[in-house]
Amino acid sequence: MDRDFIARNQIVERYISGRLPIKGATEFERFCRENPELLDELGLPDRVNAGLRLLEAAGKPEPWQEEPRKFWEKPHVPLSLAAGVIALAIALGVVWNGSTEKSQRISALEARIAEQPLDPATKTREIRLLPSFKGGSNTPAVVIGGGETQLADLKIDLSKSRYRSFRITIDRIDQGRVGILHNLQKDSNGHVRLALNSSALGPGNYQFSIEGLTWKGEPVPEAWVTIGVVR
Repeated sequence: MDRDFIARNQIVERYISGRLPIKGATEFERFCRENPELLDELGLPDRVNAGLRLLEAAGKPEPWQEEPRKFWEKPHVPLSLAAGVIALAIALGVVWNGSTEKSQRISALEARIAEQPLDPATKTREIRLLPSFKGGSNTPAVVIGGGETQLADLKIDLSKSRYRSFRITIDRIDQGRVGILHNLQKDSNGHVRLALNSSALGPGNYQFSIEGLTWKGEPVPEAWVTIGVVR
């Protein structure tokens, strides 16, 4: 391999483009190592500089630079993901424990109500309740019980409601669900009536969540009222 052979066979162009066979590339590199002045004669430094300027203009990294890692290949990403998984597991554990404790409290309250003996009512008390159609409240609209056991005849005024049938869910505030009453009908005065023995419920405030039932039987939140029970 000599200068004429290199020029005649476009060795430089083929080497740079990667089209030169391995044997030819090896001989060309050996020749350049023995004749370094050839690189200047061929203008190779200028070609390299021009190529680097093109790479810079195109925003491409220089060949000897390490290719940027993808987001998920960076060292801190697996550590962050592992920390996130651990935090999520802890949060799920806390939620699970809280849900289990709440279920246990509800079950204990239901068992206590089921086992609690009823005192005979010595009088009946008629109570008309005007529920809120805007939302629930922890403040009782009326308090039943006290010195004597009462049979509280609750008349919940739902004359403003367009529904005829209702479902009422009773919750002891800050403790748990007491019961659900299905398919209650309004009377001719627009009242839904419930009769409760005041000794059937422990002391506290009880929220009645009233849902209207569509013709398909689907419940729609409608009104709320809260009563208090004392002993």
